Amino acid sequence: MRRVSGISSLVDYLHSVNYPLSEHEINELIQKKQLPHFKPMKNLLVFNLDHIDWWIEDQREYNP
Repeated sequence: MRRVSGISSLVDYLHSVNYPLSEHEINELIQKKQLPHFKPMKNLLVFNLDHIDWWIEDQREYNP
């Protein structure tokens, strides 16, 4: 499983796959529970990149 931890790492990954989002946009999606992530500890966000790739494809399909 491919993972990154922290929002800044996710921002870098999203830019690398041509789906740029800002930290602010990512925080909003997390608060709305619209972005796949998990929080193993209080101050740690972890993103499974396989789930993020699926989410990107889903977003592109419904928001071309």
